[in-house]
Amino acid sequence: MTKISVKNLKGEVVKDITLNDKVWNIEVNDDALKKMIRLQTNAVRQGTRKTKSRAEVSGGGRKPWKQKGTGRARQGSIRATQWRGGGIAFGVDNRDYSFKINKKERSLALKSALTYKNKEKSVIVVDKIDLESLKTKEVANMLETLNLSGKVLFVTSDENENLYMASRNLGNVLVLMANEINCFDLVNADIVVLDETAVNMIEEGLK
Repeated sequence: MTKISVKNLKGEVVKDITLNDKVWNIEVNDDALKKMIRLQTNAVRQGTRKTKSRAEVSGGGRKPWKQKGTGRARQGSIRATQWRGGGIAFGVDNRDYSFKINKKERSLALKSALTYKNKEKSVIVVDKIDLESLKTKEVANMLETLNLSGKVLFVTSDENENLYMASRNLGNVLVLMANEINCFDLVNADIVVLDETAVNMIEEGLK
């Protein structure tokens, strides 16, 4: 079992807790983790590209000339693909890049991401995150006190409005609830700070 120190917001060690090895110390599955991150990044791709087929181009409702007797090739519409201003044959259309993976793979990928952070010593547990106000200065002081630098991900057990509001102006800080954690944000963060209750919620949810 893996032990980790619990600190208060002053940076003082309060106690030690034991992390569940089935969540924080598994055999990492890189394929599942990569697949889950690709699913998340694909989900935000717009895929907006479009050409019009001959059915979608306006105009060309009547036959440009009669079928026989003119000496010219027969034509049904001036919006056919061979005409200038006509539709595009086999053109590109809107594309959905999303795909699905099963629940076991999702769980395995999340456990792999948590294990990576734990093995990198990038996980910090605090007893609770209570800020007195919404001021950004409070979060900045907390980061300095806890000696946190780089991209910091706070994981809270409840809607910590003060922390969320106070950190919105800081581009290197992201706040998520325990039930919102995901592989991309975990891997993207340099340091992951969790309150003690959030650790228990994550372990309970990934049993």
